[in-house]
Amino acid sequence: MDTRLLSARLYSGSLSPGKGPYRFTAPVAPAQARTLVAAFNGGFKMRAAEGGYYTEGRAVDALRRGAASLVIYANGKVAIGPWAAGGLVMSPAVASVRQNLVMLVADGRPTRAAAGGWRRWGNTCGATSCSASVPGIEHQWRSGVGITADGALVYATGPGLDPLQLARLLVRAGAVGGMQLDINPFWPTFVAYHPASPHGAAAAANGSRLLAGTVQGPATFFDPSWARDFITMSARTAR
Repeated sequence: MDTRLLSARLYSGSLSPGKGPYRFTAPVAPAQARTLVAAFNGGFKMRAAEGGYYTEGRAVDALRRGAASLVIYANGKVAIGPWAAGGLVMSPAVASVRQNLVMLVADGRPTRAAAGGWRRWGNTCGATSCSASVPGIEHQWRSGVGITADGALVYATGPGLDPLQLARLLVRAGAVGGMQLDINPFWPTFVAYHPASPHGAAAAANGSRLLAGTVQGPATFFDPSWARDFITMSARTAR
Protein backbone atom coordinates (compact mmCIF):
# COMPACT_ATOMS: atom_id res chain seq x y z
CA MET A 1 0.00 0.00 0.00
CA ASP A 2 1.71 3.12 -1.29
CA THR A 3 1.27 5.88 1.30
CA ARG A 4 2.15 8.49 -1.31
CA LEU A 5 -1.17 7.58 -2.94
CA LEU A 6 -3.11 6.35 0.09
CA SER A 7 -3.88 8.04 3.39
CA ALA A 8 -4.32 6.01 6.61
CA ARG A 9 -6.90 6.57 9.35
CA LEU A 10 -7.57 4.74 12.63
CA TYR A 11 -11.19 3.89 13.40
CA SER A 12 -12.04 3.10 17.03
CA GLY A 13 -14.62 0.75 18.54
CA SER A 14 -16.61 0.31 21.71
CA LEU A 15 -14.65 -2.85 22.63
CA SER A 16 -11.24 -1.83 21.38
CA PRO A 17 -10.22 0.57 22.64
CA GLY A 18 -13.55 1.41 24.35
CA LYS A 19 -13.94 4.64 26.30
CA GLY A 20 -15.67 6.38 23.37
CA PRO A 21 -17.57 7.93 21.73
CA TYR A 22 -15.39 8.55 18.68
CA ARG A 23 -15.81 10.60 15.54
CA PHE A 24 -14.32 7.83 13.41
CA THR A 25 -15.97 4.53 14.25
CA ALA A 26 -17.97 1.92 12.34
CA PRO A 27 -19.74 2.25 10.03
CA VAL A 28 -17.55 4.02 7.48
CA ALA A 29 -19.60 7.08 6.56
CA PRO A 30 -20.62 7.94 2.97
CA ALA A 31 -18.16 10.84 2.81
CA GLN A 32 -15.25 8.54 3.63
CA ALA A 33 -16.59 5.69 1.47
CA ARG A 34 -16.07 7.83 -1.62
CA THR A 35 -12.29 7.51 -1.29
CA LEU A 36 -11.99 4.21 0.61
CA VAL A 37 -9.61 1.74 -1.06
CA ALA A 38 -8.93 -0.82 1.67
CA ALA A 39 -9.46 -1.58 5.36
CA PHE A 40 -7.91 -4.04 7.77
CA ASN A 41 -8.19 -5.13 11.38
CA GLY A 42 -6.49 -3.50 14.33
CA GLY A 43 -4.98 -5.13 17.39
CA PHE A 44 -5.94 -6.79 20.65
CA LYS A 45 -8.37 -5.46 23.20
CA MET A 46 -6.40 -3.06 25.35
CA ARG A 47 -6.20 -5.31 28.40
CA ALA A 48 -4.17 -7.74 26.29
CA ALA A 49 -2.30 -5.31 24.03
CA GLU A 50 0.41 -4.44 26.59
CA GLY A 51 0.44 -0.92 25.23
CA GLY A 52 -1.61 2.20 24.72
CA TYR A 53 -3.91 3.95 22.28
CA TYR A 54 -4.00 7.59 21.20
CA THR A 55 -6.50 9.12 18.81
CA GLU A 56 -8.70 12.15 18.21
CA GLY A 57 -6.58 14.31 20.49
CA ARG A 58 -6.47 12.12 23.59
CA ALA A 59 -4.65 9.19 25.13
CA VAL A 60 -7.36 6.57 25.55
CA ASP A 61 -4.78 4.33 27.24
CA ALA A 62 -1.29 5.48 28.21
CA LEU A 63 1.34 4.85 25.54
CA ARG A 64 4.11 2.51 26.65
CA ARG A 65 7.77 3.14 25.86
CA GLY A 66 9.17 0.41 23.63
CA ALA A 67 5.80 -1.01 22.61
CA ALA A 68 5.26 -1.84 18.95
CA SER A 69 3.40 1.16 17.55
CA LEU A 70 1.47 1.94 14.39
CA VAL A 71 1.69 5.72 14.17
CA ILE A 72 -0.60 7.62 11.80
CA TYR A 73 0.18 11.26 11.12
CA ALA A 74 -2.22 14.08 10.31
CA ASN A 75 -1.13 13.90 6.67
CA GLY A 76 -2.11 10.22 6.49
CA LYS A 77 1.46 8.90 6.40
CA VAL A 78 2.40 6.00 8.67
CA ALA A 79 5.36 4.88 10.76
CA ILE A 80 5.85 1.56 12.57
CA GLY A 81 8.37 1.07 15.34
CA PRO A 82 8.96 0.96 19.09
CA TRP A 83 7.46 3.98 20.82
CA ALA A 84 9.92 6.65 22.03
CA ALA A 85 12.66 5.24 19.79
CA GLY A 86 13.83 6.22 16.32
CA GLY A 87 11.88 9.47 16.37
CA LEU A 88 8.49 7.97 17.25
CA VAL A 89 7.40 10.47 19.87
CA MET A 90 4.29 12.55 20.44
CA SER A 91 4.00 15.75 18.44
CA PRO A 92 1.22 17.91 16.96
CA ALA A 93 1.68 15.95 13.71
CA VAL A 94 0.60 12.65 15.32
CA ALA A 95 -3.05 11.82 14.71
CA SER A 96 -3.19 8.28 16.13
CA VAL A 97 -1.03 5.66 17.80
CA ARG A 98 -2.11 2.03 18.08
CA GLN A 99 0.20 -0.14 20.19
CA ASN A 100 0.18 -3.94 20.29
CA LEU A 101 2.82 -6.03 22.11
CA VAL A 102 6.47 -5.64 20.96
CA MET A 103 8.10 -5.44 17.55
CA LEU A 104 7.89 -8.52 15.34
CA VAL A 105 10.31 -7.18 12.70
CA ALA A 106 13.13 -4.67 13.19
CA ASP A 107 15.93 -3.62 10.85
CA GLY A 108 14.52 -5.88 8.16
CA ARG A 109 14.76 -9.05 10.27
CA PRO A 110 12.51 -10.99 12.64
CA THR A 111 13.17 -9.86 16.19
CA ARG A 112 14.47 -12.15 18.88
CA ALA A 113 11.03 -11.94 20.49
CA ALA A 114 9.44 -13.31 17.30
CA ALA A 115 11.34 -16.56 17.83
CA GLY A 116 11.09 -16.48 21.60
CA GLY A 117 7.99 -18.60 22.15
CA TRP A 118 4.51 -18.27 20.65
CA ARG A 119 2.62 -17.97 23.94
CA ARG A 120 3.88 -14.45 24.57
CA TRP A 121 2.10 -13.35 21.37
CA GLY A 122 -1.43 -13.73 22.70
CA ASN A 123 -3.86 -16.45 23.71
CA THR A 124 -4.92 -18.52 20.73
CA CYS A 125 -7.99 -20.62 20.03
CA GLY A 126 -7.76 -24.38 19.91
CA ALA A 127 -7.76 -26.43 16.73
CA THR A 128 -11.53 -26.85 16.70
CA SER A 129 -12.88 -24.37 19.24
CA CYS A 130 -12.22 -21.01 20.87
CA SER A 131 -13.63 -22.21 24.18
CA ALA A 132 -11.43 -21.32 27.14
CA SER A 133 -11.41 -25.01 28.08
CA VAL A 134 -9.74 -25.99 24.78
CA PRO A 135 -5.93 -25.61 24.70
CA GLY A 136 -4.64 -23.01 22.26
CA ILE A 137 -2.41 -23.98 19.37
CA GLU A 138 0.79 -22.44 18.06
CA HIS A 139 -0.20 -22.28 14.38
CA GLN A 140 -3.35 -20.20 14.31
CA TRP A 141 -4.84 -17.25 12.42
CA ARG A 142 -2.53 -14.25 12.88
CA SER A 143 -2.21 -10.89 11.20
CA GLY A 144 0.47 -8.26 11.05
CA VAL A 145 1.45 -4.99 9.42
CA GLY A 146 4.86 -3.82 8.29
CA ILE A 147 6.50 -0.84 6.68
CA THR A 148 9.06 -0.85 3.89
CA ALA A 149 12.12 1.35 3.59
CA ASP A 150 10.25 3.72 1.27
CA GLY A 151 7.23 4.03 3.57
CA ALA A 152 4.79 1.59 1.97
CA LEU A 153 2.58 -0.56 4.19
CA VAL A 154 2.47 -4.35 4.01
CA TYR A 155 -0.33 -6.44 5.55
CA ALA A 156 -0.11 -10.20 6.07
CA THR A 157 -2.49 -12.79 7.47
CA GLY A 158 -2.97 -16.54 7.34
CA PRO A 159 -4.75 -19.41 9.06
CA GLY A 160 -1.78 -21.47 10.27
CA LEU A 161 0.99 -19.12 11.37
CA ASP A 162 3.28 -18.89 14.35
CA PRO A 163 4.79 -15.46 15.20
CA LEU A 164 8.12 -16.18 13.50
CA GLN A 165 6.40 -17.26 10.29
CA LEU A 166 4.34 -14.07 10.31
CA ALA A 167 7.53 -12.04 10.81
CA ARG A 168 9.21 -13.83 7.91
CA LEU A 169 6.24 -13.15 5.63
CA LEU A 170 6.49 -9.44 6.37
CA VAL A 171 10.25 -9.47 5.75
CA ARG A 172 9.81 -11.31 2.44
CA ALA A 173 7.40 -8.57 1.39
CA GLY A 174 10.04 -5.93 2.11
CA ALA A 175 9.15 -4.80 5.63
CA VAL A 176 11.96 -3.25 7.64
CA GLY A 177 9.70 -2.91 10.69
CA GLY A 178 6.58 -4.82 11.63
CA MET A 179 4.15 -5.72 14.37
CA GLN A 180 1.50 -8.30 15.09
CA LEU A 181 -2.13 -7.21 14.96
CA ASP A 182 -5.14 -9.30 16.02
CA ILE A 183 -5.15 -13.10 15.99
CA ASN A 184 -7.57 -16.07 16.05
CA PRO A 185 -10.19 -17.01 13.46
CA PHE A 186 -12.80 -14.31 13.98
CA TRP A 187 -10.70 -11.13 13.80
CA PRO A 188 -8.04 -10.86 11.04
CA THR A 189 -9.31 -9.46 7.75
CA PHE A 190 -8.16 -7.29 4.89
CA VAL A 191 -10.67 -5.98 2.36
CA ALA A 192 -10.05 -4.08 -0.90
CA TYR A 193 -12.90 -2.11 -2.44
CA HIS A 194 -13.53 -1.79 -6.18
CA PRO A 195 -16.38 0.60 -7.07
CA ALA A 196 -17.75 0.18 -10.58
CA SER A 197 -16.95 3.79 -11.54
CA PRO A 198 -13.86 5.90 -10.81
CA HIS A 199 -15.85 8.21 -8.53
CA GLY A 200 -18.06 5.53 -7.02
CA ALA A 201 -18.20 4.80 -3.30
CA ALA A 202 -16.83 1.74 -1.56
CA ALA A 203 -19.55 -0.57 -0.27
CA ALA A 204 -20.03 -4.10 0.98
CA ALA A 205 -21.16 -5.10 -2.53
CA ASN A 206 -17.89 -4.09 -4.20
CA GLY A 207 -15.38 -5.31 -1.66
CA SER A 208 -13.20 -8.41 -1.80
CA ARG A 209 -11.35 -10.31 0.91
CA LEU A 210 -7.59 -10.78 0.71
CA LEU A 211 -8.19 -14.40 1.79
CA ALA A 212 -11.50 -16.13 1.18
CA GLY A 213 -11.26 -17.94 4.50
CA THR A 214 -11.49 -14.88 6.75
CA VAL A 215 -14.68 -14.69 8.80
CA GLN A 216 -14.99 -10.92 8.45
CA GLY A 217 -15.36 -9.37 5.03
CA PRO A 218 -16.48 -6.38 2.94
CA ALA A 219 -19.56 -5.67 5.06
CA THR A 220 -17.69 -5.59 8.38
CA PHE A 221 -16.54 -1.99 8.22
CA PHE A 222 -19.98 -0.79 7.18
CA ASP A 223 -21.69 -2.53 10.10
CA PRO A 224 -22.76 -0.09 12.88
CA SER A 225 -22.37 -2.87 15.44
CA TRP A 226 -18.71 -3.55 14.63
CA ALA A 227 -16.98 -2.84 17.92
CA ARG A 228 -13.26 -3.32 17.15
CA ASP A 229 -10.70 -0.83 15.91
CA PHE A 230 -9.54 -0.94 12.30
CA ILE A 231 -7.42 0.99 9.83
CA THR A 232 -8.62 2.43 6.53
CA MET A 233 -6.54 3.34 3.50
CA SER A 234 -8.10 6.02 1.30
CA ALA A 235 -7.14 7.56 -2.03
CA ARG A 236 -5.51 10.94 -1.68
CA THR A 237 -7.26 13.72 -3.56
CA ALA A 238 -5.42 15.23 -6.51
CA ARG A 239 -3.86 18.60 -5.88
